[in-house]
Amino acid sequence: MKSKGEIHMNVDITNREIAIEELIVDAVNKAIQVAQHQFIESGWMTLKDGAKYAGVSYNTFIKFRVMGLKVCEVDGVKRVSRKEIDSFLERHSF
Repeated sequence: MKSKGEIHMNVDITNREIAIEELIVDAVNKAIQVAQHQFIESGWMTLKDGAKYAGVSYNTFIKFRVMGLKVCEVDGVKRVSRKEIDSFLERHSF
């Protein structure tokens, strides 16, 4: 049978482990957000992010491709530039 001191120590260790895990998860999430933001700032983004940038659904964004939106595809990886999205929207504005 464990003494009160041993039980208290186990609870402290568990609480510390939880706190450390939360710090790690927060740090990783922040790093991912920064990386995504930097990638979008670079001007190139995934089609999904391009749709968000344009303010339309993914399906509508795919229709934009049919209408002439230029997309870069290298080895099956598709990217669209922010400049191309802006230009496309300007061309189709009235």
